[in-house]
Amino acid sequence: MKQSVLFWILASIITIVSLVYQRVTGPTYAVSGTAQVKGKTIAYKFDRSHPGPTNATVEVKTGDQSINGVLFWKRYKTDDPWTQVAMTFTDGVLRAEMPHQPVAGKLMYRVELQQADERVSLPGADPIVIRFRGEVSLWIVIPHVFAMFCAFLFSARAGLEFFSKEPKFRTFMYLTLGFLVLGGFILGPLMQYFSFNVWWTGWPFGGDLTDNKTAVALIAWIVAAIAYSRAKNPKRWALAASIIMIVAYLIPHSVLGSEFDYSKMDKQSGQTETPR
Repeated sequence: MKQSVLFWILASIITIVSLVYQRVTGPTYAVSGTAQVKGKTIAYKFDRSHPGPTNATVEVKTGDQSINGVLFWKRYKTDDPWTQVAMTFTDGVLRAEMPHQPVAGKLMYRVELQQADERVSLPGADPIVIRFRGEVSLWIVIPHVFAMFCAFLFSARAGLEFFSKEPKFRTFMYLTLGFLVLGGFILGPLMQYFSFNVWWTGWPFGGDLTDNKTAVALIAWIVAAIAYSRAKNPKRWALAASIIMIVAYLIPHSVLGSEFDYSKMDKQSGQTETPR
């Protein structure tokens, strides 16, 4: 009983730490920090993902009307010149907008603050890249997140059974497979479709690491499930599948995800100028 409780605690810690790590290190997590302007500390938080059909608003809270701001933006992976937009000051916040982009379209942007003769670039030398996507209903998002959390939790719990004197893999193994299929191969493609108008962008159709790592995890657990009834020492296979899933999900979320090709759009329209 004590061992089971310990294993559940360890599995929960492994799950939470791993999923939080792969989320916050991903390319869609907001970038935040601080900068000094004439000795005043300015905090900022810049989005790297924008859902829905609206323009993307960039805000910097300065609390000082004497600080001016300019937003610089351009389409990602293009030779477009930087577009400059003067930020307006309202209620202590500088604001400016970037135009809505096609699904999976990306913009690069940065903000320049100026007070008197001092200029400061946010977030620094490297601009932020923001990706536009469609809205996804919470009725899909919440079950997807729950299913993937459960899949990871039962996977970690199954792996820890390797250290039990009388390991019981069957229940944890099939719960892992069930939640992985539900979250990664039913609700996951729905998330992709509503976000980017595609069902699957992993192998063999693309290089999306989020889709690919889900496929690797599923294959690992299918092999472990087959080995459970055929191998002489099946617990090694369960431990291996659990480790593979942990390693796969340490890959940051949304790396090498869907990306709109502006060059194709420009060729089709005969356009070389940045769309406004």
